[in-house]
Amino acid sequence: MFARKVRVQYQHSGKLSVCPMKWLDSFSMRSFTNATIFDDTLPTGEGEMEVGSNVPMDQLRDAMEDWFRRKSYLAKDAVLVLSEKNSS
Repeated sequence: MFARKVRVQYQHSGKLSVCPMKWLDSFSMRSFTNATIFDDTLPTGEGEMEVGSNVPMDQLRDAMEDWFRRKSYLAKDAVLVLSEKNSS
């Protein structure tokens, strides 16, 4: 649907895991109502999102990490990892 496919993972205690759909849905619904810059984000599966071409990846990661911490999804010492997937 959107121009870019993004893998969303988090690293905690040396282990890299995919972000659950629940987390991604929570962020996207919050963003839909409060942060127009992230309106072009769509969770498509566990650890998977599609985003519009104008969505800044650094700001997206920071906003998602902040939201996940406020919701107590993400531990304080965990790090969110976003990577753009090739569309081939």
